Amino acid sequence: MDFSALAERLLPGEYPALETFEKRYPPRDLPKNAEVTRLAPSPTGFIHLGNLFVAIANERIAHRSGGTLYLRIEDTDLKRKVEGAVEAVIAALDYFDIRFDEGAQIGGDDTYAPWYQRQRADIYRAYAKELIRRGRAYPCFCTEEELSALRAEQTEKKEVTGYYGKYARCRNLSEEEIYAALDAGKPYVIRLRSMGDASRHFTFHDEIKGEITVTQNDQDVVILKSDGIPTYHFAHAVDDHLMRTTLVIRGEEWLASLPIHLELFDVLGFRPPKYGHNCSLMKMDGASRRKLSKRKDPELSLSFYRQEGYHPFAVKVYMLTLLNSDFEEWHAKFPDKPLEEFPFRISKMGKSGALFDLDKLNDISRTELSRLSAEEMLAFLRTWAQAFGTPEQQAYFADEEYLLKVLALCMGTAGKKRRKDFVTARQAMEEIGYFFSAYAQRDAYGVDEGTRRAILEGFLATYDPKNDAQVWFSKVKELAANLGFAAEMRDYKADPAAYKGSVSDVAQVLRVAVTGRANTPDLWTIMQILGEERTRGRILAAARA
Repeated sequence: MDFSALAERLLPGEYPALETFEKRYPPRDLPKNAEVTRLAPSPTGFIHLGNLFVAIANERIAHRSGGTLYLRIEDTDLKRKVEGAVEAVIAALDYFDIRFDEGAQIGGDDTYAPWYQRQRADIYRAYAKELIRRGRAYPCFCTEEELSALRAEQTEKKEVTGYYGKYARCRNLSEEEIYAALDAGKPYVIRLRSMGDASRHFTFHDEIKGEITVTQNDQDVVILKSDGIPTYHFAHAVDDHLMRTTLVIRGEEWLASLPIHLELFDVLGFRPPKYGHNCSLMKMDGASRRKLSKRKDPELSLSFYRQEGYHPFAVKVYMLTLLNSDFEEWHAKFPDKPLEEFPFRISKMGKSGALFDLDKLNDISRTELSRLSAEEMLAFLRTWAQAFGTPEQQAYFADEEYLLKVLALCMGTAGKKRRKDFVTARQAMEEIGYFFSAYAQRDAYGVDEGTRRAILEGFLATYDPKNDAQVWFSKVKELAANLGFAAEMRDYKADPAAYKGSVSDVAQVLRVAVTGRANTPDLWTIMQILGEERTRGRILAAARA
């Protein structure tokens, strides 16, 4: 068969010699052992925790080695493309401080541009045309219906599904059959002519999993679709070579495609990058583990963390805890050091599924938020409220001096011991709502109606906002004693039957009346922040309820 003539018929026109691409995309001028890594999402509009997991690993490996991290958009599948998805990807990763050096809509050194695969279509066609000339690629005229019937036949026979061996029906078409189909206008794709043997195995070094056994590829995979646009398999092999990628960190679901990719690099004459297949993110479902699911688990989407108001630093700390087994100990020892100083190592990445635990993330988030100053917390809450808060919550920022007093109390920034009450911006805004218009009784008073009114009316009779905390509490204790409660906790513990309750029960009635909650920071300080008018008004309303 005249493969050169076939190549011209299938992909007519002049394409640059392949050597010109090597000159156009030269080796990168980087320090010795520097790694070039990439993130290459599809513009589907959904960016998930697994993307962030891989992005953090790629960013740390590239930058700690003095290398480069770039963003490539794999937009070869127009059916899945969502308008604005690229901007959403960049915004989401920027929120979590993933710093790209170059790439789509980022700029940087444009030597290796364009960064969108659809804009590189002629490059892929040039390589595909060369493979056809060499007899290593061929046209396939099988319809979707024929391929579906083929898969059904293989499934029924309990054989491996795919287009290979005796099932590769167009692989051995004669020259006459091929040209007859082309003359008839039949649509076609271009397939790789695989030379692999699925019964043969070889050892491959995975940068994360170590030595693994891999089966040779025997699938005649599609490399160019009927519209002349490449498949992911073919495009990524060409791009990773020309963009001079040295290391690909990706999810372990891509392990099954590794034989295909290695054969593509081999047939193209390229040295393959190193591959590291990252463990999947798992969660407990009853007594068993399963992969995080887009359908079942809202926490898989990165938008979940922005909408709920997780601080990006806290999320990144947790991701690093999952990514490197010694990070948690390092961060506990050096909590104030920049995360960039952690000696991230690919050798410390997990080989099996990482268990994602939202409760653990919440604990980390409490700790990281407690380390912020009141001013930093205010800035974080404002950013969240502007995007996701209610109009009432956005109004909290009208008086920042007042809000800073609230945050200083709720976070304990004025004292030595920090409180860890806040987990997310959403939860924090709900927690401080009682200082504003969002006051509502949430917890029970813990006493009967008559006692409640007696406590509240008795307190109002002597309430003076000018009293300091000591005088204020002495009045509460006196009120407690007058109403049959123990003014001292030691007395109540010694003989609880002798009293209606303790002074803490009286304080709880006041606390619930003023804040709606049974558990808050120091009540005297809350009253001082609220001011006399609000404090009196709430207690009076509770007494009359």
